[in-house]
Amino acid sequence: MAPARRTPPTGPADPFGPLEFQLVLLRRMADHNPELVETARADLGVSVADMREANRRWQAMLHAPRSRAAASRYRSVLGAPASERPRRLGDLTCTALQWQVPLWPTLRFEVLLAPTGAVWNEWLTRAPGAPGPALRTLADLTPWSCTVDEAAHAFAPARPLEGSAPTRWGLEFTAPDEDGTPRRIRAEFTWGLLQRWTEITPERLRG
Repeated sequence: MAPARRTPPTGPADPFGPLEFQLVLLRRMADHNPELVETARADLGVSVADMREANRRWQAMLHAPRSRAAASRYRSVLGAPASERPRRLGDLTCTALQWQVPLWPTLRFEVLLAPTGAVWNEWLTRAPGAPGPALRTLADLTPWSCTVDEAAHAFAPARPLEGSAPTRWGLEFTAPDEDGTPRRIRAEFTWGLLQRWTEITPERLRG
């Protein structure tokens, strides 16, 4: 990770931009991976207080009496999307907006819009054309190594699980350990990026 360093804003009149939004992403991930977040924060050249302030301002924007619609809010914070493409989901044609995220150069922050303009999904996904991780065993499932979609495809069939917060997702699936023995696990994701996994049962599954 080698994003440009700059001093974050400190006053309420300062703009809230891509740097501050990355701090919001990190703030949620700190619950599971504080060391990775600390390294990323140092790369950005900001303090813990800066990260907390960015999160406070983001929450204030979300809950303001005249809050912007989600898609408009992301455009105002992140600028024009790097890409805006139609995406077919069943019988519906949606719109996928994607923005670059300097902390994760091979990822994009994606907002999926319904035909009505409502936001259906907001998470990190692999950038088009970027090589994804090789996911074969549990050893490959390291924090921040993959997205929800990548884990679901690598270890299909996967069952979606409700997350503990709006920015969190879960997947339940079977994956082999390093000895090739299948294990049933629950993987947890924040903003679409893998944070950790735990084995659901201590027994080794067969077949």
